[in-house]
Amino acid sequence: MKIAVLASGSGTNLQALIDQLHHDENSGVEIAVVISDRRKAYALTRAEEVGIPTRVVRVRDFPDRDAFDTGISEILDGYGVELIVLAGFMKLFQPAFVRKYRNRIINIHPSLLPAFQGAHAVPDTLAYGVKVSGVSVFFVDEGMDTGPIIAQASVPVFDDDNEKSLLKRIHIEEHKLYPQVVRWYAEGKIEIVDRKVLVKGS
Repeated sequence: MKIAVLASGSGTNLQALIDQLHHDENSGVEIAVVISDRRKAYALTRAEEVGIPTRVVRVRDFPDRDAFDTGISEILDGYGVELIVLAGFMKLFQPAFVRKYRNRIINIHPSLLPAFQGAHAVPDTLAYGVKVSGVSVFFVDEGMDTGPIIAQASVPVFDDDNEKSLLKRIHIEEHKLYPQVVRWYAEGKIEIVDRKVLVKGS
């Protein structure tokens, strides 16, 4: 199964997908292309170092957001991508894009959704004072972090945690959970019934 990974930053989740799936001949998963909206994103370097094609698609190079989405869509279709994996991609897609790839776009978020949606999940978690945080992998819908949840992993929040220490433990769980979910998808184990996501054999 060919996947595309979209990233805006350092690409640590991309690296986990490369190490656990792309380099595993038995996984059935190939990262066909890595796309970023930032030319200097280190995720692009990670991909290039292992021979994965990369593309840069920037909002500023298009007349509007729909055209930006179309630019990405043309790349995805050109590479025969079957699953779109967002890994720190800091742009929201327009509804038409989401409809075109319904249930073929997944994202990861550093909280136990639906708690602490949005771009500041970790500081919001600490400010609220919860005792348990975590990681959520979900299908992207037209909202922000509102799509059907595929899998979650919990992470304790300690009294002396700061953003860096909590995020470090969250990343450990992300790097295990995200490749697992992509593997389930490739194996045809994921079924969606209304908002509920079922994983066969889990």
